[in-house]
Amino acid sequence: MKLATLCYVKDVKMGTTLMIHRTKKANDMHEGKWNGLGGKFEPGETPEECVIREVWEESGLKITNPRLEGYITFPAFDDIEDWNVFVFTAEEFTGELIESKEGYLHWIPDSELFNLNLWEGDTIFMRWIGGGKFFSAKFIYDKGAFQSYSVVFY
Repeated sequence: MKLATLCYVKDVKMGTTLMIHRTKKANDMHEGKWNGLGGKFEPGETPEECVIREVWEESGLKITNPRLEGYITFPAFDDIEDWNVFVFTAEEFTGELIESKEGYLHWIPDSELFNLNLWEGDTIFMRWIGGGKFFSAKFIYDKGAFQSYSVVFY
């Protein structure tokens, strides 16, 4: 089982969200997709420590007060292991964008997010973010093809 974080860094004043277009990493299961920022836990990290470190490493931005929005289980997402992902948003940050090793970073107008090449499941759970309820969900894919989902809101 893999533990990971996913963060949507939002510039509220500009009405944009920082997204990464995954095009640089060899053998990337996300190649060609647009994602929020994040990645796998290192030993001993809390979800908050992981998301802060991952956003910093991928973007050069130092986020503060990340908000936990939900938790998603992706059974055998990479066709091997289950991925369990803590989903965050962050509206407070400092720093300047760097060149990411994994793809190209872009501030996307919120009104255009769903026009991007996203994972099909992302178009579902991204609508729950900021809704005021914590979600716990399961998204099932088979060889990269979306199959189904279930969710509970708290």
